[in-house]
Amino acid sequence: MKLLAFETSTEALSVAVHVDGEIRERFELAPRRHAELALPWAEALLAEAGVAKGQLDAIAVGRGPGAFTGVRLGVALAQGIALALQRPVLPVSTLAALALRAEPADGEARVLAAIDARMGEVYSGAFLLREGEARALGAERVGTPDAVALPDEGDGWHGVGTGFAAGEGALQRRLGARFAAIDAAALPHAADVARLAAAAYARGEALAPERVEPAYLRNDVALTLEQQRALRAGR
Repeated sequence: MKLLAFETSTEALSVAVHVDGEIRERFELAPRRHAELALPWAEALLAEAGVAKGQLDAIAVGRGPGAFTGVRLGVALAQGIALALQRPVLPVSTLAALALRAEPADGEARVLAAIDARMGEVYSGAFLLREGEARALGAERVGTPDAVALPDEGDGWHGVGTGFAAGEGALQRRLGARFAAIDAAALPHAADVARLAAAAYARGEALAPERVEPAYLRNDVALTLEQQRALRAGR
């Protein structure tokens, strides 16, 4: 199968092309340049892979959580391309994609993925990694590092993501003893979005573009959108 994947939810921008299990990716820390670079990168990667846009089976995207502008951009890019090509979209949790950065040595691991959400909060989600899949072990949440809880009492967890460095490492200080390894610099990659999306496509989970919803997690973002619609309607 052939997929084009975007991940724009953090300060990192990445685009990937998945062709029958082979993945090409461009990844760069590019704050405020996501909109400028994403489509040219996609065109270049498709050309390198020898894939025409019309040959794509679906478009994949990291649906968040993450920075509001970045999440919105990624979803809009995926929807726009999918609508133009009349292809489905595969929305993938950004935290699930981030969890794949843990790369457990024995092929299985419990992972807490956490992204710095600013304003003293982190986005977090717990996952079981097994055979390249990331199974959620609970709901994804946003809250202070002190509010993050692991879903069981065991040790040997793997931690990935900038949420472990947020608040001067508050999450790492509080739960660090329960982790076998922590990578506080890890960021989500479109290559991992593509891997998870390919499995989701095989399970028949592709969506029509208009059905894709971003995951913001913060209620105040949703309220702001409602307020914007009300303003546009003159209410």
